[in-house]
Amino acid sequence: MRIKEAFMQGKVIAITGAFGVLGSAVAKAAAAADAKTALIDYAEAPSASLKSALGDEALFLGGVDLTDESAAKAVIDKAASHFGRLDALLNIAGGFRWETLEGGAIASWDTLYAMNVKTAACASKAALPHLKASGAGAIVNVGAAGAVKAGAGMGAYAASKSGVMRLTEALAEEWKGKGVRVNAVMPSIIDTPQNRKDMPGSDPKKWVSPDDLAAVMLFLASDAARAVTGALVPVTGEV
Repeated sequence: MRIKEAFMQGKVIAITGAFGVLGSAVAKAAAAADAKTALIDYAEAPSASLKSALGDEALFLGGVDLTDESAAKAVIDKAASHFGRLDALLNIAGGFRWETLEGGAIASWDTLYAMNVKTAACASKAALPHLKASGAGAIVNVGAAGAVKAGAGMGAYAASKSGVMRLTEALAEEWKGKGVRVNAVMPSIIDTPQNRKDMPGSDPKKWVSPDDLAAVMLFLASDAARAVTGALVPVTGEV
């Protein structure tokens, strides 16, 4: 799947979790579609390869704790000020942990809630005034297909991703007709080096490639999806 340049040309997109595998794929795809990108991450700096691929056109904003509302506001305001506007926010920041309730820590539920739900909520709250001002703003969140029915060891993660999906639906209703659309993708297993390491007996060809997931997210952020809001879009490959 490829996003036509006209869909994203001139758009200013803030991407959280942008230094990771999926965030990097989204940032590269957005840049290839002639969008301007602000890359936000908890990590201090991007990889040399990502920085080289995007060059000086991208704005790299590392060392940001998006669970802190004031930090989220400061970095989103900085991105909008740098480019003069903000048209879309792609909330990719988050985390995963496999733990049974019996063998795991209750603190993991707080941790995953903060990493997955609170980061999206803080970044979205900060971005909303800028997205409204753009006249055609969009937020795209990352839920999870596994949050529809949680498996063993997936309780804390699935609960947090379900929270992201409910946040998506609620925000879409709050902003319906006000110039901001809110949608989410629900991937199954993303083909990342870590997932390959953790599941050596699985066939990664059946998983979702970061590039394919990036294409769906950018479509939802584009004007081509202007009639879509409140959608939870499964992106599950052959899983």
